[in-house]
Amino acid sequence: MSSRPNSVIQSESVSLPSIFMDSPDIAPQLQSIKAHLDLALLALEALTGISSDAVLKTAQRLGLEEFFGDRLSLWRMRQSSPLRKGKGRKNLDIEEAQALTLVICSLARQYQGKIRQAIAKLEQLSPQKQSLHQEPILADYLEHFHQLYCERMMQWEAVSPSYLEKLSLKLLVDLLFYSAPNGDRRLWIALWDHSLGR
Repeated sequence: MSSRPNSVIQSESVSLPSIFMDSPDIAPQLQSIKAHLDLALLALEALTGISSDAVLKTAQRLGLEEFFGDRLSLWRMRQSSPLRKGKGRKNLDIEEAQALTLVICSLARQYQGKIRQAIAKLEQLSPQKQSLHQEPILADYLEHFHQLYCERMMQWEAVSPSYLEKLSLKLLVDLLFYSAPNGDRRLWIALWDHSLGR
């Protein structure tokens, strides 16, 4: 039986504090629901190396095949992000957004150990203001995020390395919240809060 997304993802006030930094300058990248979902999945890719097949298998396990039938349907869904290069389908309906939310949070829970490991290293280094690149897990994540962003996003030349680092770290912290048992609700609320400029 298909477990379609429904009212389980409810609107309630949940705070998603930025543990390490207050970065209002990255808000425009996250205000679009379509861009936010794609960037969250990009961060998961950068940290864990997951492939499109892993995303599709997770969707199948959750009974969401109607939204993620194959790689092409997943690509079209991600191409709805206004930040993306190239041409693709530019709309994303509410059920598709909910389905993608459920998949992202399921993957975050699956890789919660690695997310926590990266966050622990970030916590150790941040107070001392040491280079994050001295820790392999953070260095690999930052490098892969930068590479994926530049490969896939428009106007990446106008984005500074420091901006991308802030964005990638914000997304990494968010992934920890999304890996929690109620992570799908937290992400759904964050999507609407960002889209409203809150």
